[in-house]
Amino acid sequence: MTADDDDYGRRNLFTNSGYSDSAETSRSSDYDDYDSYDGETRPATRWHGGLDFGLLIMRLALGGTLGVHGLQKAFGLFGGPGINEFARILGDQGFTSQTTLLAWLGGLAEVAGGALLIIGLFTPAAAGALMSVSAAVVYLTYADGYFLDGGKGYEYHALMGAFALGLLFTGPGRISLDVNTPWRRNPVPFAILGIVLGGGAAVAVMLLFHHR
Repeated sequence: MTADDDDYGRRNLFTNSGYSDSAETSRSSDYDDYDSYDGETRPATRWHGGLDFGLLIMRLALGGTLGVHGLQKAFGLFGGPGINEFARILGDQGFTSQTTLLAWLGGLAEVAGGALLIIGLFTPAAAGALMSVSAAVVYLTYADGYFLDGGKGYEYHALMGAFALGLLFTGPGRISLDVNTPWRRNPVPFAILGIVLGGGAAVAVMLLFHHR
């Protein structure tokens, strides 16, 4: 084998392995999100392995679970307390005023946020709202300890909040109505916005209406 042959083989090896420094390969490795692959732009509705199906499962689980809880609180469905009893519970947890209004806001946030997550629409707003509600409940029940014990403990709400936070950063996936939106293609800036707004709302409610 000549030196030229050997040099050609090395160039070919690195090109095929994806480590070539050619202009064409550099362009193929420079993509904005996972819709670009090997220099080609994927259609927005093309599945990305099991990722989109996994995100759908997470959305259905989180949206369905908290949505049902919201229906219990706001409308008394599925054996829930209903709005008046939920407002009384908020009073027992240290809220000093506007308990009926806060009960409606909390219940409807779970219903609307859960429904939007299920269909994958306005995902940053939906996940941010559910994260905010879960964070508020964790704060209220923190003294009870992490593990559920006789109905107390905040592990369930911490898990729901973590799911919502994760979906903020991943986006809804392609199996959603948000498939062609900026927050599906580039979710991180919208995740930060959702955290700021959702976290700010939870802090404002605690400062204005809660006393422990």
